[in-house]
Amino acid sequence: MIELLTEMFSFTFLVRAFFVGLLVSLCASLLGVSLVLKRYSMIGDGLSHVGFGSLAIATAFNAAPLAVSIPMVVAAAFLLLRLSENSRINGDAAIAIISTGALAIGVVIISQTTGMNTDVCNYLFGSILAMTKSDVYLSISLSILVLLLFLLFYNIIFSITFDETFVRSCGVNTALDNMIIALLTAITIVLGMRMMGALLISSLIIFPALTSMRLCKRFKTVTVCSAVVSVVCYFTGLVISYLYAVPTGASVVILNIFTFTLFCGINFLGRVVIKNRFRVAETA
Repeated sequence: MIELLTEMFSFTFLVRAFFVGLLVSLCASLLGVSLVLKRYSMIGDGLSHVGFGSLAIATAFNAAPLAVSIPMVVAAAFLLLRLSENSRINGDAAIAIISTGALAIGVVIISQTTGMNTDVCNYLFGSILAMTKSDVYLSISLSILVLLLFLLFYNIIFSITFDETFVRSCGVNTALDNMIIALLTAITIVLGMRMMGALLISSLIIFPALTSMRLCKRFKTVTVCSAVVSVVCYFTGLVISYLYAVPTGASVVILNIFTFTLFCGINFLGRVVIKNRFRVAETA
């Protein structure tokens, strides 16, 4: 195992993918718990499509991908919140409108400029080779910023996740707090798209949270378990990707599905054991 890791990390692009991917997985899993509980889990999918459109625009104008994508995805996240809270369009419909529109714009722009080539597949399904040195530095800096902001606003995120109405009645500006969550989510989505792709990045938000909820019941334990599951699945997926020459994003998603199934099985067996103990206690 040590020889394998030594061989892997002799490649610069794998070192970049390891550090950036680990940080992005950690950020996505922490935010994912709140998003899933608030029924905003599909916001990651919608914002990833906006990210694809912004990457297409950056490619067309030969601009830095992250420099164009981050402000556009952040703006889309704020727009989604406004549409969900202040109009007759509910959250799912707002996500569908923005995500499909952005995806269509991206496809049209790419087809009229570079054409539907390998770069498009990298945007859609991710590629660890797509990370440049400047992307790595920017990604690590922004990931650390997301983690620090999450820790700083942890109590607020916890409060509005479970009872936003009560928090609002206490005079807290929940709209601003929701915007902070949207900002952190948007940054995480953009950073993860380069490796996971627009079609797979939302899995980093949804699966770890759902998996940890099978066994953990408290918000803090769910959050910690989600972070551990996400980091382990990413690292294992990266190793499998290197060994068998399969896409990293797809490997990570499959491992998340396997882990979710495993936790569901453990949860089921636990409930069966508890029921049997109750039956034995009743008959005794």
